Amino acid sequence: MNQEELKKILPHRDNMLLIDECELVDGEAHGKCHIRPDQWFLQGHFPGHPVVPGVILCEMLAQTSCVLLKEDIQPGQLSLFTSLDKVRFKHPVYPGDTLETKVRLTRQKKPFYFAEGEGYVNGKLCVKAEFSFAITGV
Repeated sequence: MNQEELKKILPHRDNMLLIDECELVDGEAHGKCHIRPDQWFLQGHFPGHPVVPGVILCEMLAQTSCVLLKEDIQPGQLSLFTSLDKVRFKHPVYPGDTLETKVRLTRQKKPFYFAEGEGYVNGKLCVKAEFSFAITGV
């Protein structure tokens, strides 16, 4: 899926749509986020040494997970974070990197969904987390 196809699932637009492409592979969502030097979250983080903020890496994982729910999210519904747990930042992500995300659902108790995911740059683990979210009406 490219960004136009992702817009049919994700409500994010403009600068907040962070994943560039995504696909389902054996029950896992695999996404790619190309980090451009001009992205808004790098402008002050940190001058002279830009690093993707950890919260943005977590959001990239969350956006990737929504692809797993494309059949469950109905028009007028949103998927909202309800928790982040065991978040670990193993290696910084820089402008010019491509973060490759892998996310899988671990369980569900509707409207809550639980997942775990990782983000890699050139095969090197940069972030991993467990998280949950709920599908809710607007």
